[in-house]
Amino acid sequence: MSESIVLLSGSPRKDGNTDKLAAAFQEGAESAGKKVELFRVAEMAIGGCLGCGQCHRDNGVCVQKDDMPAILDALRKADAMVLASPVYFFSVTAQLKLAIDRTYALLRQETPRAKSALLLTCGNGDSTVAEGAIAMYKRMCRFSAWEDGGVIVATGLHAKDGILGRPELDQARSLGQEI
Repeated sequence: MSESIVLLSGSPRKDGNTDKLAAAFQEGAESAGKKVELFRVAEMAIGGCLGCGQCHRDNGVCVQKDDMPAILDALRKADAMVLASPVYFFSVTAQLKLAIDRTYALLRQETPRAKSALLLTCGNGDSTVAEGAIAMYKRMCRFSAWEDGGVIVATGLHAKDGILGRPELDQARSLGQEI
């Protein structure tokens, strides 16, 4: 069971369905005595990975001067990482993908993170639109040797509060308690 969790939320819509799903996860985790550190990456200044490799030559320190060091520092100490995002054009948001790409800096470092989870919301009612995001996440888990704690996909969410009363909120709370 994880005690320290980093939750990266990629939704640019504050208090929307993805935030509500992430909040349910956080509520469940904190009710089980876990510490959750939430980063709303859409509100942070995070540049795309430059592919220069400097982070691997400088102990995980990137040449870019932006908000990513706070996330990397938290991930270095966390037992679990949870990604939350609406599905935009068959994947996670660009804002979340920027942060994911920048975790490249951690690949050559020992980190305690062993578990992960993915929380997705979709406007479309067809859950297959999330397959690209899920495939990316599952590949990240295999590559990084993370234990996949679960994937929750809430579909058909067009209204800002469309997720209220939906079973995915309870599923997220349970996942937060279990991960």
